[in-house]
Amino acid sequence: MAERIALYPGTFDPITNGHIDVIGRAARLVDKLVVGVARNIGKGPLFPMRERLELVREECGKVAQHTHTAIEVEAFDTLLIEFARSHGASMIVRGLRAVSDFDYEFQMAGMNYRLDPDIETVFLMASERHQFISSRFVKEIARLGGDISSFVPALTLERTLARVRQDGGTAHAET
Repeated sequence: MAERIALYPGTFDPITNGHIDVIGRAARLVDKLVVGVARNIGKGPLFPMRERLELVREECGKVAQHTHTAIEVEAFDTLLIEFARSHGASMIVRGLRAVSDFDYEFQMAGMNYRLDPDIETVFLMASERHQFISSRFVKEIARLGGDISSFVPALTLERTLARVRQDGGTAHAET
């Protein structure tokens, strides 16, 4: 039987407890999970790529130990389907938080299917305690001095607060 490889893409700026929840649940379904960290400069990242990769790798290492699943973390700035193909992925994992996510994700899944019908998109609903968490809200709350400790892991909390204090949370060019 062929190795089941999945790709979970995102900007992870910053990685949240919701992302970790989806990563952990996806890891239990496959033999190998590739977490693709998208450059996506258009979103104005808080963290440069190297730091996002570091934070995602740190958290995925814990998940891999717990699930006994191989998890790789890599940056990408190509078409998602091309990145999935380059890793031999047969599925793309997408997390859904609310009904409002579904319309966009449904359209993206349809486009990806047209580009490569051999790569399935699998939707995982966020656990109820994480359904409202988004990186965008985490950054906004942190910039305004709110408590984000229940939304992100400890290292990400420390780095996010330091970044916000350091430069007011302004976006960084990708490095």
